[in-house]
Amino acid sequence: MNSCQLWDLKMWVLMGVVCLCHCVFGQLFESKLKGAPRLICSVPGSPGLPGKPGPSGALGADGNHDLSVSGLKGRVGPTGKIGGRGDRGPAGKRGPTGENGGVGQLGPPGPDGEKGDKGKRGPRGTAGICKCGSLLPKSAFSVGITSSYPPEKIPIKFNKVLFNEGGHYNPQTGKYICAYPGVYYFSYDITLANKHLAIGLVQNGQYRIKTFDANTGNHDIASGSTVMYLNPEDEVWLEIFYHDQNGLFADPGWADSLFSGFLLYADTNYFDTLAEDYA
Repeated sequence: MNSCQLWDLKMWVLMGVVCLCHCVFGQLFESKLKGAPRLICSVPGSPGLPGKPGPSGALGADGNHDLSVSGLKGRVGPTGKIGGRGDRGPAGKRGPTGENGGVGQLGPPGPDGEKGDKGKRGPRGTAGICKCGSLLPKSAFSVGITSSYPPEKIPIKFNKVLFNEGGHYNPQTGKYICAYPGVYYFSYDITLANKHLAIGLVQNGQYRIKTFDANTGNHDIASGSTVMYLNPEDEVWLEIFYHDQNGLFADPGWADSLFSGFLLYADTNYFDTLAEDYA
């Protein structure tokens, strides 16, 4: 007999003793309760085969379900400190292109930019139609007088205008006022009667020429002429320069005492500069 078989035999003996004790003590306890005088002990046989399962019992009543109650929400804890900035993550994939937006409102005009550099000279244009005649300065006058013996040492007012190109002679003052710089020619032819004549041509208060004519008969003629350069606004006139030597005679129906002048040629430098200013 090996050890395993010996162990199984011991287990059967132990189980038999336990069953015997259980039977004896159970009958003693039952006889004591019923007042039975004797004990009957029997040894149980070997266990029988399992019987068939019995029918299911009736469904029991539902038990009580304890409902759990949610507790109160706790307070929000204090905000933690802001953590340090993490490393920049890799760039994501480019998303799809969105639709074009609508045109916005026109913004206010920006400030003027700085003046640009002077551009290169352009190509020569086609020649224009020359209207040189309208560009030439013109100035000329010839005037007479209708009264004899005018006042002395003031401009003689030649009030009978025969010609006044440009309107540069003023019959109200007796003065010619220069409009264009250049070279001018002035002359006078004066009829004298009964007296001698001392007359001179004046520019801006300065005598340019003086002539003295003695009356040797009933009537005589005094004349003079000169060429001079004038600047714009220069004034030229005739006047009697000596007291009681005023024999100037005039017949209202004639033009026998004359004062004349005209522009010979203008100062080209002045007009070239003027043209550059208008270019």
